[in-house]
Amino acid sequence: KDAFAAKAKADGIEVEFLDAKNDGNMQIDQLNEAISSGASAIILLAADGSSIVKTIEKANDAGIPIITVNRSVAGGKVLRAYSDDVEAGRMQGEYMASHLPPNAKIVYLQGDETQSSAVGRWEGFKAACLDKRPDIRLLSFVDAGWSKAEALKTMMLWMNMFPEINGVVAGNDEMALGAIAALKGANRLNGCLVSAVDATPAGLAAVEAGEMAQTVKQDAKAQGEGALTLAEGFLKGNPPSGDLAIPFTSITADNLAQVK
Repeated sequence: KDAFAAKAKADGIEVEFLDAKNDGNMQIDQLNEAISSGASAIILLAADGSSIVKTIEKANDAGIPIITVNRSVAGGKVLRAYSDDVEAGRMQGEYMASHLPPNAKIVYLQGDETQSSAVGRWEGFKAACLDKRPDIRLLSFVDAGWSKAEALKTMMLWMNMFPEINGVVAGNDEMALGAIAALKGANRLNGCLVSAVDATPAGLAAVEAGEMAQTVKQDAKAQGEGALTLAEGFLKGNPPSGDLAIPFTSITADNLAQVK
């Protein structure tokens, strides 16, 4: 949002920000309001990628371009400034496959399973790690809803169930940080590789401290600026021909200094 707002101000484009507080029904109302007010373009971070489709189609009928960021939607005509979440999972999988010991035992903390980003990250990880290293055993898999508190609680349960855990793979930094807190509290972090996604300040600090082995940077700044670039194409009468893909970056202790 900050990157989007800064570029819009620099380019002289007026923007109204509406926050649905992750409430799908509220967002439908807000989208209807934007359509009726004759918005020139709508940038959408979907709270619910399914329920919003009919309203997106209403915007399509009104000739208002919709550009989505971060989360996919299940229908309607949209352009995306996005990062491929399967790629993030693949980067996690490749790292873990090359660093876990033989016959390693791991657990997986998935984000909200109703969101395509969570599913894509899991699919990418599975293909790059579990499918390539059949000796690695997945002890348990839980939807922890992107939540640090839920991940901490789940990790405490897992440590009671499993005497040996060699790796924790999480769909975002927050869940990884919750798992790390539980592991540290039980003195079981040493020798356990933790991988996550987002490269938040707290996630980068955990990599720097040697507590998190890897985080995968999702370039939110580039997504925000990219969404505005797509919108500007419509505003200037030069509609973009397709989506704008923003790459992920794998961050470990080896390249932390270059990307911070």
